Amino acid sequence: MSKEKLYTIPLNDAVNAHDECPFCYIERNIEQDLMDFVLGSGSSYMEADIRDMTDRAGFCRTHFKKMFDYGNTLGNAWILKTHYMRTIGEMKKEFASYGPSKISLKDRLRGGSGKTNSVSAWIEGREKSCYICNHFANEYDRYLDTFLTMYDKDSDFRNRILSSKGFCLTHFGDLCEYAELHLKDSEKKEFFAAMFKLMEENMDRISDDVAWMVEKFDYRNKDADWKSSKDAIQRGMQKLKGGYPADPVYKQAK
Repeated sequence: MSKEKLYTIPLNDAVNAHDECPFCYIERNIEQDLMDFVLGSGSSYMEADIRDMTDRAGFCRTHFKKMFDYGNTLGNAWILKTHYMRTIGEMKKEFASYGPSKISLKDRLRGGSGKTNSVSAWIEGREKSCYICNHFANEYDRYLDTFLTMYDKDSDFRNRILSSKGFCLTHFGDLCEYAELHLKDSEKKEFFAAMFKLMEENMDRISDDVAWMVEKFDYRNKDADWKSSKDAIQRGMQKLKGGYPADPVYKQAK
């Protein structure tokens, strides 16, 4: 598959899904593919080179929970076994090289800036690293770039975006920042005007759905139509922060 299709096909699929956010859709697919790769039937966890990568990157709290829920006890045990070996080795080096920091009275009074304890700084660095999150982050810029290219050159794609449900606020913020850095000044006015209108319309739509759900709990409206509010809670949460609150646990295929 060409590099162009590698990103355009999933992006088209995401837009065609008529989801609350195409980037949420892509993120979920990439995450599930990585879960299958790391813990699935291909037994990648048995490969030393794969475990070397997962040992180095580690996993965030969210993805450790999802890995546990995925259901492969042996796979998780193998990953944890060598990850612990690496972590303990790094920890001992940090302990051995530790020396108290000299903190001025001025820094003490204003709370300092950044980490002053080397062990704390090492742990903070580990907390920011996750094999699955890192992989998505590496792909994400390419999807943002492909989105802007398709929006500019593919009128059908642009029309589908303009008639879509917009984006979650989290991914929309990323799109705005990427567009600010990569669009020409002459392109920004039209692009942002269209995107802001799209987001305002769809944030209002979700807000109305949530408000009507509240009204439905009034006994006077018990026989009224739910309209489009039955799943307003999960869509409302997604719109604000991304993700899929109502998704079932993703498990290993048996």
